[in-house]
Amino acid sequence: MTTKLIIDTDPGIDDAMAIHYAFAHPDIEVLALTTVFGNVWVEQATRNALVLAEQAHYPCLVAEGAARPITMPANDPSHYVHGDEGFGDLPAMMPKGKADPRPAHEVIADLCRQYPQEIVLAPVGPLTNIARLLDYDPEITSYVKKLVIMGGAVFCNGNVTDYAEANIWNDPHAADQVFAADWPIELIGLDITQKIKCNGDDFKMLEDKAPEIGGFLNRISDFYIKFYHTVVGEYVCLMHDPTAIVAITNPDLITYQDVPLNVITAGDEIGQTVPSDDATRRPVRVAVSADGAKICKTFLDICAETDKIKTDRQNAG
Repeated sequence: MTTKLIIDTDPGIDDAMAIHYAFAHPDIEVLALTTVFGNVWVEQATRNALVLAEQAHYPCLVAEGAARPITMPANDPSHYVHGDEGFGDLPAMMPKGKADPRPAHEVIADLCRQYPQEIVLAPVGPLTNIARLLDYDPEITSYVKKLVIMGGAVFCNGNVTDYAEANIWNDPHAADQVFAADWPIELIGLDITQKIKCNGDDFKMLEDKAPEIGGFLNRISDFYIKFYHTVVGEYVCLMHDPTAIVAITNPDLITYQDVPLNVITAGDEIGQTVPSDDATRRPVRVAVSADGAKICKTFLDICAETDKIKTDRQNAG
């Protein structure tokens, strides 16, 4: 059965990996890429999302969203992780097309109301657009099938501070609002993603199998792998965003624990995702363990087919 998917994203190297996986997967229909600040400024994120869709010859909407958090000032983009333009050392790539004129949260609301209880919403950046969605259309919670969020560090340390994971830290007020809403959430966070790794040989294989899109993923992964060598002491990259999309297609590879969550919104621990004592909060399905080797293999097997699938899409008109 095909899953209708909206990816809310700040591309971003691992965002690009996740998006190309989704574009190539036979059981996913990507309806839209909605963009947010985070890894890059939102204007860069929108440009990069358009580029990725055009690379894959994939007919989906792209809509620009939030440029800053809902309450606090914006943090600087993580260019040291993803490169000045978001794709490692590659210069800015200019798309031919343009974004939808509607803001991201309106596009999400319109699509979810068009396909009630059919759309999985996958935010893999800060949750600002999703908080705006709740403000814009409070009843939308009953129209979304589920959220699969890449973010958080519930039972482990963070990656931008000892407490906080980057996506949640970039807009903790938005994240707390999203976790407080009454809709089903699966949280794919650092509890599992920091243990799921691909290396340079994996991406070289992708270039061999798919010289165009796999070659692009290989080129941008080099920057990411060099960054992670400074963090974990290995020439690997952690597969944060791709794991969130693999969790949608292969749920059997992940084990969850149901935990209501709060997000700390002030002080040294700002951005920390913590179990909540609030009985009114719906439990979040927090990923606590995963078969990392199978997740990487699933990702690589699908992405090895990206060029073939793009050609088939072009030939089909």
